[in-house]
Amino acid sequence: MSTRTSRIQVILGSTRQNRAGEQVARWITDLADARPDIDAELVDLRDFPLPFFDSPFPPKRALPDDPQVQTWAAKVADADGFILVTPEYNYGYSAVLKNALDTLYYEWNDKPVGIVGYGAIGGGLRAVMQLRQVVVELGLVQANAGVIVPFAGRAFGEDGTPSDEVTLRTANAMLNEVADWLPLLQAKRDAQAEAKLASDAKAEAKRAADAQAEDKRAAEEPETKKLAATA
Repeated sequence: MSTRTSRIQVILGSTRQNRAGEQVARWITDLADARPDIDAELVDLRDFPLPFFDSPFPPKRALPDDPQVQTWAAKVADADGFILVTPEYNYGYSAVLKNALDTLYYEWNDKPVGIVGYGAIGGGLRAVMQLRQVVVELGLVQANAGVIVPFAGRAFGEDGTPSDEVTLRTANAMLNEVADWLPLLQAKRDAQAEAKLASDAKAEAKRAADAQAEDKRAAEEPETKKLAATA
């Protein structure tokens, strides 16, 4: 089993002005990156201005040729796992995060995900609960421990860490779960990639054999007709 450092993307799911999520996302990114088994990167959806999803085909069938979508697909495909940082808007998560998730499919598959919610008194709990349903359908494997940050604007001390010890403990528990899943799911993806290579090679060999047989029949056909004509 691979012991390489795994690449985790912390996706900040808010693009609005004066968002409180930046501090939350920086904190969880730093916490994850401090681990020896994780290389964490903060991915800000402001840097990926995706068009609103209007493709004629679902991403299971085909991705649109839009260069912004292609850039986003390449970014997500490069990750081994994710942490979604979501605000709570009117009892739900943000539209920009939903659009970023719905735009892709296979790039999310068989990777672990943790969810961090932030908001007012509820700490984004309802947004987290809704996201749990969505990530399952995308083939992500979620950590059971979820993190909520109530009153995010004043939840952090001068050192950038949460004042509430429960938040920190829960975050470490979530990261432990994500880290446990990383090598298992990497092994699964590697096995699937090897199986696909073998299947593609077998299909290519069959196409080559069929083409060779067709060429042989084409070469023999004139001689066959000549023999039939003189019989």
